[in-house]
Amino acid sequence: MPAAREVAKRVFAKEFNASTLTFKESDDPLAPAYLLTPTGAKCNRVFIVGTLTEKENIGDDSEYWRARVTDPTGAFILYAGQYSPEASQALSDLDAPAFVAVIGKPRVYKTPDGEAIVSVRPEAVLPVDPETRDQWVLDTINATADRLLALKEGSDANAIKAIEHYHPDINEYKDMLLTAAKSLKQMEVSVVSAR
Repeated sequence: MPAAREVAKRVFAKEFNASTLTFKESDDPLAPAYLLTPTGAKCNRVFIVGTLTEKENIGDDSEYWRARVTDPTGAFILYAGQYSPEASQALSDLDAPAFVAVIGKPRVYKTPDGEAIVSVRPEAVLPVDPETRDQWVLDTINATADRLLALKEGSDANAIKAIEHYHPDINEYKDMLLTAAKSLKQMEVSVVSAR
């Protein structure tokens, strides 16, 4: 029986781009690879919603798209080509700017000088409306707030591993959540007053 697909985690761009720790939980070559973020999100897949601000076909012989999707905290870089034909076609069809939802795999590339560059290889890219974007921001604020609580309490294995690797500044990520909350239109007042 095939293994169930991993749940795609909601993370903001600022946190995603600060992530450098990748690992597998077994030596099996087919074991899933994970990216652990500074607040302890263990990501085999990510779910992001934001504004497609730019896209470029950087392929030579076939289409290979590089795209930028922004959220209130920063930008995700996407690469889609022959191994993700549906996402590649979707990027080809979309015009920037547009609100999009993306499900994809995190990728970390280490440069020769040791710098980590993080990107997303999308499995699916879909146009969405502003309400969907606002709901994603709210859901991602709540998911991140839960992880910050786990970090503060040191209450789960992922939180402990994130603390050991990143030594995250919890206040920096609280500020990120306030920035995200301020970007909301209709929900802004209720989210900020609830904090």
